[in-house]
Amino acid sequence: MARREKLQKTNAMRELEAAGVPFSWEAYEVDETDTSSELGLHIAQMLGEDPAASFKTLVCEAASGGHVVCCIPVADELDLKKAAAAAGEKSLAMMHVRDLEPVTGYVRGGCSPVGMKKRFPTLIDETAQLFDAIHVSGGRRGLSLVLAPDDLARFCDAVYADIVR
Repeated sequence: MARREKLQKTNAMRELEAAGVPFSWEAYEVDETDTSSELGLHIAQMLGEDPAASFKTLVCEAASGGHVVCCIPVADELDLKKAAAAAGEKSLAMMHVRDLEPVTGYVRGGCSPVGMKKRFPTLIDETAQLFDAIHVSGGRRGLSLVLAPDDLARFCDAVYADIVR
């Protein structure tokens, strides 16, 4: 674990602090060569977290031209049809990784639902409500934030929905 006094704060951390939202963080070693779809699961296991309480942030493009942020457990797969219905959109498609940083300000593996360049409609898988605290990306690779799911939902104006397969 990295030293807390040496941590450079991310936009996500600054925004949560400014809003008075309680959170903690955990740092971990980053393997830049690991780009697998199992990366989030590997990180959860490395930190000793319950994968069901560790959420990845996926950004989708809506047929209407907007974007929708989806937070789902790291071991699960997003159901685009369920997510589109929950977001009130005709359809959703995963955003191409090359568009992620210009749109959100975050890179793959470090995308947080908090602190994006712009606020987007956000969906959190309903299973988050089963936990007192969940883990989400801290806004860069190697950093995980731990906070109450209801605090995250309130901060992001998110909706809980069944959005996984």
